Amino acid sequence: MKKSILIIMITTLSCFAQNTHVNGEKVFKKYCWGCHHQTAMAFGPPFSEIAEKRSKAQIMAYISSPKTMYKEFGYKRSVMTQLHLSPEELDAISDYILSYKGKK
Repeated sequence: MKKSILIIMITTLSCFAQNTHVNGEKVFKKYCWGCHHQTAMAFGPPFSEIAEKRSKAQIMAYISSPKTMYKEFGYKRSVMTQLHLSPEELDAISDYILSYKGKK
């Protein structure tokens, strides 16, 4: 019985994790793909590079207010526009970016 409950819990949690990743990918395709790529340099840095350098809180802060945060991150300028994402979208895209940590 305990083993069955554990299997159900693990399956349920993995489904939630997959949904977050899918939602993050949708947010990426809607707002980010014009300037960013997951693992290759584009107009903006790749998600793999961002994930290596930044925490989730930093990523969320930068996406929410790039014109305010760029100096704090040591950038000379910021061309990223401010995105008006819902809290769920912001969380999903941040998790999606971090999923590329260690990927080249």
